Amino acid sequence: MNVSMKRNIDLSVKIGTLKLKNPVMTASGTFGYGDEYSEFVDIHKLGAVVVKGLSLKPKEGNPPPRIVETPSGMLNAIGLQNIGIDAFVKRKLPYLREVRAKVIANFFGDSVGEYVQAAEKLSAADGIHALEMNISCPNKQEGWIVFGTDPRVAYEVVSAVRKATTLPLIVKLSPNVTDIAAMARTAEDAGADALSLINTLTGMAIDIRNGKPKLANTVGGLSGPAIRPVAVRMVYECYRKVKIPIIGMGGILSADDVIEFMLAGAAAVAVGTGNFINPRITMDILGELKIYMKSQGIHAVSRLTGGAHC
Repeated sequence: MNVSMKRNIDLSVKIGTLKLKNPVMTASGTFGYGDEYSEFVDIHKLGAVVVKGLSLKPKEGNPPPRIVETPSGMLNAIGLQNIGIDAFVKRKLPYLREVRAKVIANFFGDSVGEYVQAAEKLSAADGIHALEMNISCPNKQEGWIVFGTDPRVAYEVVSAVRKATTLPLIVKLSPNVTDIAAMARTAEDAGADALSLINTLTGMAIDIRNGKPKLANTVGGLSGPAIRPVAVRMVYECYRKVKIPIIGMGGILSADDVIEFMLAGAAAVAVGTGNFINPRITMDILGELKIYMKSQGIHAVSRLTGGAHC
């Protein structure tokens, strides 16, 4: 037997100062606040739970229809519906503490000030281990310029949040830009400890029977396996340009997909749309990942990161 296989498989990874028991986490907006999946998933076994995006005040989101199935994916225009930070801390966070989950709180705002206030509130809550700021949102104070598509605005908001928290700060990047690596460097320079990529691609579907958009919001975010090659390419490009860890996401349905993202440069991954197809998918992926590592004689999963760059 290979000497390395006599040792236990090491699935642990590090995202800055945040140590996770394995690289499999959930993507924000696809796993609720964690408790919704409790009958299917042992939450404690996940690398981390990334909760549904949170805002200072509750948000109702967009009118229906808000989800449309597409070939190898789905479009969503939920509109960041959420219960608000205060309700999350009071009603949802206690359960996550009880099951000893690593919690990454995703959050957003309509202005730099809202981002800062949200970060301060979340940082003061017991049981949150890291923050993931979604900068794929329009800045109302800057004429609706999307934070994640303008380097100047992105630097301003990330650096402001960096000063407002001591928790590990992960910046979730929008793929709807010309140069994703340039935005990654901007976030790194502004103080991000890690990056999440990619968020959804902007898409649209039209009903040919009535000639109208299928989503009430007209456009939505495309996710699922259809975007995986784009996501892998962007992780690969960013890994070459930044020194901070990358969390890869976009259409992950199997351990093979996880491995591909890690070889491209991801230190960890987040499973999103797959949770809607199979609510136990994260547990299945963890099992598959262990089998792969044993078959390949790989002791530590972290050694996969960046392997395609060698």
